[in-house]
Amino acid sequence: MHETGPTAGRDARCARIFPDTDVLVFGHSHIPWDSVTTTGLRLLNPGSPTDKRRQPDHTYLTATINSGRLSEVELHTIPPVHR
Repeated sequence: MHETGPTAGRDARCARIFPDTDVLVFGHSHIPWDSVTTTGLRLLNPGSPTDKRRQPDHTYLTATINSGRLSEVELHTIPPVHR
């Protein structure tokens, strides 16, 4: 999903909109995010490898799925390139 709306209320809003979803990956803000709602929905935002905006680092996520279940999520930072 591209946009989930404002940070405030995001977990509850997404849990309500996606009641039968296990994992929702979203973007737009370029801000890394990893949370679990009260309904068990996992929300992930990888940040951005190209435009870090107000974040200290460029980032991306990797995720491992085993037997249909999300088993590992890791946020990676990309070192700055010095020219």
